[in-house]
Order: sequence, then structure tokens, then C-alpha cells
Amino acid sequence: MKADVVVKGRNVEVPDHFRIHVADKLSRLERFDPSIFLFDVELFHERNRRQRKSCQRVEITARGKGPVVRAEACADSFYAALELVVAKLESRLRKLKDRRRVHHGEKTPISVAEATAGLIDDSLFASSNGNGAAKAHDHAAEAVDEGQEYAGPGHIVRTKTHPAIPMSVDDALYQMELVGHDFFLFHDKESDQPSVVYRRHAFDYGLIRLAE
Repeated sequence: MKADVVVKGRNVEVPDHFRIHVADKLSRLERFDPSIFLFDVELFHERNRRQRKSCQRVEITARGKGPVVRAEACADSFYAALELVVAKLESRLRKLKDRRRVHHGEKTPISVAEATAGLIDDSLFASSNGNGAAKAHDHAAEAVDEGQEYAGPGHIVRTKTHPAIPMSVDDALYQMELVGHDFFLFHDKESDQPSVVYRRHAFDYGLIRLAE
């Protein structure tokens, strides 16, 4: 069954010809995971004047029977950003397909660092490159787009709820890489406690466990 493609513009009108172009690009990714039933695509026009050279952002979330796979990219046009984000998403879906083969015994299991090395992108260095201000601006834009009154930095502008499925630390690291985040909150099945894995420098990771 062909996956649905939903294209939304946060603060920009999306023309029909671009929606067709997006659907054509994403149709080629379904071969990596036939269970994908939805590609959720969001377009943002950045208002930050300091990001004039990369002011168009595209985020794509692939939903199927397995873990959610997500990628995002910025460029000076939505077409260029789409090319970048599709390449990232393809890389992550390919890694997911290879991991499934490992679990079915077709390959020798490899370490998390090896399995996720190809997934590390520029977001790894977001803190050191001074992108904190840009991310704060993103939150402000999200608040405005959603009809909220932006009260300035230091306030909660978005709340999300996720199912707390118990998993191992290794699985949590893998899930974090699939969505392209710098941290991942999960229910550690070993300690039976809420825990967080996060990226440190280079290819190292950290783990925070709550203790009574």
C-alpha cells in the first residue's frame, strides 16, 4: 500500500506542484520500509535575519510499524532543503533496514557507535556552533504559528506526550539517532526508572538515571 504524504506549511503557502514533487521524492524511500503508512512533511520559513542564507527549513517524519524516523534540513530554498532532508531520511531508513537484518541473523551484530556513525550530522555540534539562539528563535516562531502569545525566552512553548515503552539503553540510543535529536527520554527496563541518553563530544554518549 502506498504511503500517504501530508505536506503542511507553518507560515508559508505550499503550492500544489511542490506537493507533487515531495510525494515523488518520498515514494522512492518506501522500499526501505514497506510498513511506512505516512510521511508527515512540515515547511518553515525562518524569520531570523541572521539565517538569510539558510532560511527555508523542511522536516519529515516517517511513521510505520517500526520506530518513528525523522530528519530536518535548512537551505536557501525549499527545493534545496528537500534534497538535503530526503538524503538524511534515506540514510536513517537504510540503517534501520540493516538493523532489522542484524536481528534476523543475516549479519554479525555491530556496536551502537558503528551502527549510528552514519547518522551523526551537523546537529551534533549545535551547542558548540552557537545555534542556541537560532533554536530559541524557532520556539518563538512555533508559538506565533500556533496562535500562542510568545512570552520571551525561558518559557515552555510546546508540550509533547510519548508512550513510555520499556527499552534497553542500546535501543534508546538507536531511537535517538533515528529522530535526529541530541537527547532521548525513555523508560529503562533494566532499572525500571525514567532515564535519559544524550550526545556528548564527538561520538560519545551520556546516560542519566533517576534514583530514589
